[in-house]
Amino acid sequence: MKFETLCLHADGNKKDEWGTITAPVCQSATFVHKGVGVQSEYSYSRLSNPTRAHLENTVAQLEGGAAAFAFSSGMAAVATVMKLFKQDAHIIASEDLYGGSLRLFRNVNSAEGMTFDFTDTGDIARVQSLINKSTKAIYCETPSNPLMQVSDIAALADLARKNGLALIVDNTFLTPYFQRPLDLGADIVIHSGTKYLGGHNDVLAGFAVVKTDGLAERVAYYAKTIGACLAPWDSFLVERGIKTLPLRMDRISANAREIAEWLRGRAEVKRVYYAGFADNAGYAVSVRQSTGFGGMISFEVESKALAESILRNIKVFQYAESLGGVESLITYPMLQTHADVPVEERERRGINDRFLRISVGIENVADLIEDLRQAFGQ
Repeated sequence: MKFETLCLHADGNKKDEWGTITAPVCQSATFVHKGVGVQSEYSYSRLSNPTRAHLENTVAQLEGGAAAFAFSSGMAAVATVMKLFKQDAHIIASEDLYGGSLRLFRNVNSAEGMTFDFTDTGDIARVQSLINKSTKAIYCETPSNPLMQVSDIAALADLARKNGLALIVDNTFLTPYFQRPLDLGADIVIHSGTKYLGGHNDVLAGFAVVKTDGLAERVAYYAKTIGACLAPWDSFLVERGIKTLPLRMDRISANAREIAEWLRGRAEVKRVYYAGFADNAGYAVSVRQSTGFGGMISFEVESKALAESILRNIKVFQYAESLGGVESLITYPMLQTHADVPVEERERRGINDRFLRISVGIENVADLIEDLRQAFGQ
């Protein structure tokens, strides 16, 4: 089946004995055993639940994986995957990462004995130079958050394979509709399902999708032991969101291109970070490994006063953390998503008091541009 059809029918049409079109919400914590010593498919919802299983099967097929695991948040997915590595493991990770991932790696995993090198994972030679005898994995976001840096997944996969490493790719920004890292050689794909997969700013969710049955067994063990599983109702909401994923992503991507071009034409805007520009350093890689550029744009304006004025004066865009929903949002990363990153590091990377990030929604693009125009002060 084609992707658009899989979004609706990936797990088949026989969802229950009554023939419901929509997968029912199985709001049960526990299940009756069929008999003494008889293994039941479901026994306790921390281990597995019919509603969550339906969603997991759908996401696994969309990403082309052996299995998918649904968690209570994207960070729960990342934290569980990191349990695959021993305390003395060394991980090479993208320098430009979501602030929550950086906080986990630096303040939690590092305290447990793991070591990290953060670098531009788009620079393959640099990544290779950081590999040592303790290195166990490469972890990247592409495009990255919030600077939209692009990493060559196939090249990283080749490097990982030659050195016996795992490659973990956060695919939240593009979703499997625009990019399928497992097909390019990655071993594990991470999603904040709160974002584009859910798509409506009404649910927290996370996913880890694995390439092999062996990895599935290992992740399943930690998932059931840690227990940060996605609840049935939340599973239903994400499943419902996925049904319109292609439609939303097409509209969002088209809107984002127009807005990025408009921003680039403003004298007050000093730089626009958008993966779809032909002069972007990672553009050629993006075209090769992805079928779209997504809906994320970051930009730097000429002054802190202008940045704050934009945030105060927007009317259609909403000043809020998060991304990937049908509504357009604008974020001030230095105070929100990357507030825990040391000031010196933020400044070096360009995440300063003039830097804003927008998540483009599905509104009419003319209304979005007009809103930005009036927020800029015409």
